[in-house]
Formats: sequence, C-alpha cells, structure tokens
Amino acid sequence: MLTGKLVRLRAIEPSDAESIYRWIHDPAVGQYMTNDHPRSLAQLRKWGEERPVNKYENVVLGIESIEAGKLIGVVDLRDARPEIGRAELDIYIGETDHWDGGYGTEALKLMCRYGFNVMRLHLIALWVVAENERARHVYRKVGFVEDGRHRECHRGPDGQYHDMYLMSLLEPELND
Repeated sequence: MLTGKLVRLRAIEPSDAESIYRWIHDPAVGQYMTNDHPRSLAQLRKWGEERPVNKYENVVLGIESIEAGKLIGVVDLRDARPEIGRAELDIYIGETDHWDGGYGTEALKLMCRYGFNVMRLHLIALWVVAENERARHVYRKVGFVEDGRHRECHRGPDGQYHDMYLMSLLEPELND
C-alpha cells in the first residue's frame, strides 16, 4: 500500500465493484471519461474477481480515503514499457463529496512517485479533455506540462467532440 495523509492506494478488491458501477453511471463523474459499452453490476463483479494481478505493464489501484475508510476513486499506470521507461496514467475520484479536497492531488503524487521510484519510469503521460479545467489544474500543480493538443478526438456523453491535451511529467518535474 502507498499511504499519504489523506489517501492510501491499494489493490482493487471484488467488493469495490458496487462503487465503480455507481461511478461509471454517474453523469458528473463520467462526463470526461472514455467509457466502454455499458456494463452491468454482475459484469463488474466478475471483472473484479477475475482481474489479472498488477504487473509492470498495468498497475490499477483503488484510492481510499483514510478518514472515511472507503474507496473514493481509481488510479492506474498502463501500457508501461520498460525499454523506454514510459507509461500512461488515468485517475478519477468517483465520490463527488471528495472533489476539491486534495485527495486526487495526493493520489496523483503517490502514483507518480511509485512509477518513478519502483517502476523506474522516465516519463508519465496522460490525456485530458480540454474543458476539464479542474483536472488540468491538478495536473499542472503536480508538475505535468502540456505537450500538445489532439483536435476533436473525444466524444462526450453529449455527442459533441472535444479536444484533448497530451500532458507529461518527467521525474525531476514532480512537485512533492
């Protein structure tokens, strides 16, 4: 487990399926996410039970509030390639009552530190919808920089296309 002052990052458990199901069906949470086709609670439970173990190429961790003692989000480093020292990061806080409280910032820092120290990554990249200013603010605060813009590549739940920014972080740029 990776532990900070507000959150601990831990392995996903099958019992987390109910929370994840609720979050992916919450329009406020999912407005900037790229979701698969709709999944039932039974499918998410099965995914939780059969999930492959975390390994270098794909590390998925739950974000747990220390104070509340419950899962509030998910963070992952995926598509990690040891030969180039690069991975892509995804993160979301699903419990909206934990938005704007520093939980996402701390989880992001913990996961990046894990990527640099344990996985020995050189670069962590992510994609963010241009209109998602809350997320972009957190990423910049942690040290991510905008590398480029991909035009109209994200189709939102409203059916409209949105630009996305590619952002990246090198180890010396991480603001602890």
